Amino acid sequence: MSWKSPHGTPLPDWRQRTLMMGIINITPDSFSDGGEVTDIPTAINKAQSLIDQGADILDLGAESTRPGSNTISEEIELARLLPIIVALRKKFPQMPLSVDTYKSAVAKVAIESGTDIINDVEGARGEVTGNSSAMAKVAAQLNCPLILMHRRKDANYIDFWPEILGDLKLSIHFCLEAGIAPEQLWLDPGFGFGKTPQQNLMLVRNLEKVTALGFPVMLGASRKSTLGLVLNEKNSLHREEGNEVTATWGIAQGCHMIRAHDFSRLRKVIQMADALRRGQTWAE
Repeated sequence: MSWKSPHGTPLPDWRQRTLMMGIINITPDSFSDGGEVTDIPTAINKAQSLIDQGADILDLGAESTRPGSNTISEEIELARLLPIIVALRKKFPQMPLSVDTYKSAVAKVAIESGTDIINDVEGARGEVTGNSSAMAKVAAQLNCPLILMHRRKDANYIDFWPEILGDLKLSIHFCLEAGIAPEQLWLDPGFGFGKTPQQNLMLVRNLEKVTALGFPVMLGASRKSTLGLVLNEKNSLHREEGNEVTATWGIAQGCHMIRAHDFSRLRKVIQMADALRRGQTWAE
């Protein structure tokens, strides 16, 4: 079985090709595009641009998760999100929308207002009481897909891979215990979150360890500082080559979706990587 939107919005089949999730940050302080989308017209323009570039899903985030960013209240996050959700749902009724939040209350309102998917940077481990995850409960109640990202507050690992996989397995456990169908779950290794540059590279280099857990995997390295460090490029907008290679390597390791700010160049890279990984035939 494939993943399903609670609203019946057609979700693309990740078994056929690598999917593309386009980022729309409705924030003043995101690390590369803060302040770019500030109102409904700029959000619609950004969404149309990503759709024209081939994006399969639009991921809406109203709180920056960059290092050193400030936490905002649920009220502020929803005040930024809701008008954009309503406008995009009306303008693009068949376009899958994802909400990028770690707050279960925000996720609930966003899904009820028209988004189809929850993308949780805390991997359903941000609001846990005993053996119960608030985010997992919301996703189960609303019957929506949930993307579980790996994140820690620091990069102090004793044994990197066993700890990464253990954390992801705990996220999965919370979700299955809450009653979420396995086909509704995705994993994200959390490139750039609570990891050193060396660990980020190790994450992508051995991404098959994550895909081996048996769930579809999303990878998001777009414009991040590790790419800038490797390329000696301080301007986050000039790190396209780093993201292209990272995406290609991730796809070769079994990744099923790439999350990025821009697909004007990356789309063809993904198509070529897919052809190499999955094979491609042409009618004679």
